Amino acid sequence: MVTKTSQSLNLELNFEEEDVPYEEEILRNAYSVKHWLRYIDHKAKAPNNGVNLVYERALKELPGSYKIWHNYLRTRRKQVRGKIPTDPMYEEVNSAFERALVFMHKMPRIWMDYGAFMTSQCKVTRTRHVFDRALRALPITQHGRIWPLYLQFVRRFEMPETALRVYRRYLKLFPEDAEEYVDYLQEAERLDEAAQQLAHIVDNEHFVSKHGKSNHQLWNELCDLISKNPHKVHSLNVDAIIRGGLRRYTDQLGHLWNSLADYYVRSGLFDRARDIYEEAIQTVTTVRDFTQVFDEYAQFEELSLNKRMEQVANDEAATEEDDIDVELRLSRFEYLMERRLLLLNSVLLRQNPHNVHEWHKRVTLYEDKPAEIISTYTEAVQTVQPKQAVGKLHTLWVEFAKFYETNGQVEDARVVFERATEVEYVKVEDLAAVWCEWAEMELRQQQFEAALKLMQRATAMPKRKIAYHDDTETVQARLHRSLKVWSMYADLEESFGTFKTCKAVYERIIDLKICTPQIIINYGMFLEEHNYFEEAYRAYEKGISLFKWPNVYDIWNSYLTKFLERYGGTKLERARDLFEQCLDQCPPEHAKYFYLLYAKLEEEHGLARHAMSVYDRATSAVKEEEMFDMYNIFVKKAAEIYGLPRTREIYEKAIESLPEQNMRHMCVKFAELETKLGEVDRARAIYAHCSQVCDPRITADFWQTWKEFEVRHGNEDTMREMLRIKRSVQATYNTQVNMMAAQFLNTNNGAAADAGAGAGPDAMRLLEEKARQAAAEAKQKPTEKAASNIMFVRGETQGGAKDKKDTVVNPDEIDIGDSDEDEEEDDDEENEAANENKATESATKTDEEGLVMKKLRFEQKAIPAKVFGSLKPSNQADSDEE
Repeated sequence: MVTKTSQSLNLELNFEEEDVPYEEEILRNAYSVKHWLRYIDHKAKAPNNGVNLVYERALKELPGSYKIWHNYLRTRRKQVRGKIPTDPMYEEVNSAFERALVFMHKMPRIWMDYGAFMTSQCKVTRTRHVFDRALRALPITQHGRIWPLYLQFVRRFEMPETALRVYRRYLKLFPEDAEEYVDYLQEAERLDEAAQQLAHIVDNEHFVSKHGKSNHQLWNELCDLISKNPHKVHSLNVDAIIRGGLRRYTDQLGHLWNSLADYYVRSGLFDRARDIYEEAIQTVTTVRDFTQVFDEYAQFEELSLNKRMEQVANDEAATEEDDIDVELRLSRFEYLMERRLLLLNSVLLRQNPHNVHEWHKRVTLYEDKPAEIISTYTEAVQTVQPKQAVGKLHTLWVEFAKFYETNGQVEDARVVFERATEVEYVKVEDLAAVWCEWAEMELRQQQFEAALKLMQRATAMPKRKIAYHDDTETVQARLHRSLKVWSMYADLEESFGTFKTCKAVYERIIDLKICTPQIIINYGMFLEEHNYFEEAYRAYEKGISLFKWPNVYDIWNSYLTKFLERYGGTKLERARDLFEQCLDQCPPEHAKYFYLLYAKLEEEHGLARHAMSVYDRATSAVKEEEMFDMYNIFVKKAAEIYGLPRTREIYEKAIESLPEQNMRHMCVKFAELETKLGEVDRARAIYAHCSQVCDPRITADFWQTWKEFEVRHGNEDTMREMLRIKRSVQATYNTQVNMMAAQFLNTNNGAAADAGAGAGPDAMRLLEEKARQAAAEAKQKPTEKAASNIMFVRGETQGGAKDKKDTVVNPDEIDIGDSDEDEEEDDDEENEAANENKATESATKTDEEGLVMKKLRFEQKAIPAKVFGSLKPSNQADSDEE
């Protein structure tokens, strides 16, 4: 049956020759989607009717094929692209979509293509029906693919009512997209509905913004929306909403208060807005919020004033009431600016009402307003709690009383002080300061007896024993042990009391063991002023028994100084006992002064050997940094009393005990002393001893000093010995020569390694070669006169090679035997034989030094012949070696 139908259809159609193979395949496989699609691809470039006819034939055979339907509808849409929406072909495509949906109503892609195609035709109702049918036909899990196109459709055309209904349906399925709805409502000027939606979003604690906005940001958007559009938002209570935000978001009070005031300003309720601003600046607790509100408030008042002044200026019929209104607005603005500092201070006090410093600043702001100052002080002392106070609470009471005193109300000041002494301060010092200020006020009023009675009240002993640092007791109960009150009491007794009462006060301070070294010194000076010297010394001794070092230093200083001023050497044994007692436990930091004072006493009134003994003890008792100065003083005094020879023992002891740095200076001074005494050998031995701790690289000044000494008092042998010692010390300290040798060897080893094994001579041969080159260079250079200041004392002058004019006669010359010269000549001959390849002027060394010189390259310089006197030029190498 089907075959006959196909044959009849083929008879009616005119096939091209290329289509015959595809038609034969279709005849054989009429229900194969693959063969139909191959045929369709073949007809892709054919006229529209040909392609559409093949699609229709395919769909007639396979009406349930999604692929064929999808390709067919896409092809039909391409065919109408670029045509006007009224073209009949659009309806044919719509009809094709409808026929497709009979079989493909569960396919969302068909619905999406149909909806987008209908949207492009601008047929609103039919498009809405298509989307509604799609939502009804598809399962709910696939609605998410339809809604974006549906929303895009309703936003494309201005149909707000339809869009609102569509969005409401959409939000039931996707409530998290409420922000998108709000944005659309704001675009559509439906601000009342937008405010309601925003309020609903803010109230929903589980709402999560897709744009990453926090609940606080959404709240700010709501406040901006309702405050800036008071005439369009009617369904919400703006005042209640913003006040709710004020309780909820305490970190943004300034912005929210400004939003509320702005709402009333835009509503035309200016007085109500002014009340809001006043309420805001009286309630905010941070400087930032206050600044925001105050700036907005000032701007509002300024704009209101300027607007009113422009109206009055432009109105020719302005009356006196208008001028009064302008003056009122101007006064209001000026009053606001005058109150700024006071309002800011109120903000800071609302932050912390226990801030004493801010209360003082508030009093300062009320200058020349006594009533406000008294009210502020009263409020301050009632508000600030002692345990929570930031600052010193007692200063408020003191300044309050001084304010009354300044204004002549002394009785009121006494009442304030009386109340202040009853406050439970945290520290006893605060209460003590109140009592002292009260006493000073009485002194300013010439009420000396009243001041003494006040101090007597303050220092009254309680009925039971109370510890000063016992925090469980009140400060009033511990006040009797306050040193500040007792010091004030003692000063008042010294000025206005009797000797007996003042002494009793000082004795009571000592008995309570609250005194300080200064109190002891004051007590002693008080007794001395009244000629009670022994009583003063007993007071000093009491203080010494109470304190330890270093606190007792000032007491000992005053005690010994006063004692020596009064008695001098009349009570020498007692003075010695005092010094010995002082120095018994004296730390090294303070020992120097007392030892010098002790020694001075012995020098002036005692025995010289006692003074020397004191100086000797002082050298080991002082700090290490002061030992050098102490030894210098010891040496000076010993030289003055016993003479210079007696100082040798002191120098020897100093050299043994001083650190290296100071020991060098002491050795130099010792050597200079021996030189003055004519003991050149002893001085040389001292230099030799000191040289063992003198690195030539660091202590060049010492070696220069020794060199100058040898030039003045030595000869060639002593100079050689000095140079030998210098070299040995240099070797001990790992001198620069050894470091240069190691560095030179490392460099040559690296060069030999680069040249390769066997490519050149070894390291020792290289060193020898460099030594020969150095000797040859030294030989070629002309001999220059060395600018040396070394002038040895000549030995025996020999003629022959030298002219008689060049000889120098020295009466103190040292006779050097001929045997030594012969030995030196023999040594020279042996050296010349061993080094026949080198110049006669090259330096000769010992066996150990020769090896080092082969490794190192030194610049050789000839020494003038005058330096060596009668010695032969061949010995020049020996001197060069030294």
